[in-house]
Amino acid sequence: MLPFLGRRLLQLIPTLFFVSVIIFGLQQLLPGDPALIMAGEDRDPEVIAQIRAQYRLDQPIPVQYVYWMKGVLSGDLGESMRIKKPVLDLVLEKLPVTAQLAGMAILIALVIGVGAGIVSAVYKDTWLDYGANIFALWGISTPNFWLGILLIFLFSVQLGWLPASGYVRPSEDLRASLASTIMPAFVLGNAIAAVLMRHTRGAMLQVLSSDYVRTARAKGLLERSVVLKHAMRNALTPVITLGALELGTLLSGAVLTEQIFTVPGFGKLIVDAVFNRDYAVVQGVVLVTATAYITLNLLADIAYMLANPRLRS
Repeated sequence: MLPFLGRRLLQLIPTLFFVSVIIFGLQQLLPGDPALIMAGEDRDPEVIAQIRAQYRLDQPIPVQYVYWMKGVLSGDLGESMRIKKPVLDLVLEKLPVTAQLAGMAILIALVIGVGAGIVSAVYKDTWLDYGANIFALWGISTPNFWLGILLIFLFSVQLGWLPASGYVRPSEDLRASLASTIMPAFVLGNAIAAVLMRHTRGAMLQVLSSDYVRTARAKGLLERSVVLKHAMRNALTPVITLGALELGTLLSGAVLTEQIFTVPGFGKLIVDAVFNRDYAVVQGVVLVTATAYITLNLLADIAYMLANPRLRS
């Protein structure tokens, strides 16, 4: 496993380099001039020239990229042009919020989606199978904003059990933090659970019809052992892939859900940065998100080997 991890880590270097080039290059295609926006309504030519010099906007694009990469490699993602705050501080402030929300959402999705997919495959063509498929269709078809509003109306307005919006850090009050994030986490996890259910069901049906599963049953093993120890571990590969990709998507910021529940995460940060032409923040957030995707794919490869020993060779 160590040689494999070494090769994958070496592959990350050129991948991250090309990602950084794409991020910086596409950033230059955005309309608008940040110097004009920062100069205000007067737009004094001297002020504009000073802003361009301060942020090196008067330099050629390759030179700007070199300066940006030097800062990134030293842990400096630049400074927000709008609020005059280091981008790294903004990322470290918002990332734990989105990470908590994404972690809770993917946990809900795995418990519901994988569990329903296994039950649906084991009890194929029964009412449990039909019920699980109906749940999957409902989860995929339900818009997040509608489900979020419905949950707020039910659990906040009518029952008064949960706060309608806002966010509390776990370090301040763990119980209040869970109460403020359980509804947006369920909204996000609901759709992912539906997709995971369909993938799990398909993989389990294929594995359950294989020869080694029939052999395990012929040997007199308990059905629970056959399903959980023999079938499920071999059916986890597509589920692990999908789970890693969905977690990466959640870490990039669930914009609509965060807006509905007023959660100050990555989604709100990136939307505000795009609207205000805050290039440094956009570049920093997208770079962190891309790095998270690449890291999660590496962790998914490791999980393949842990779930299926045959892949270690």
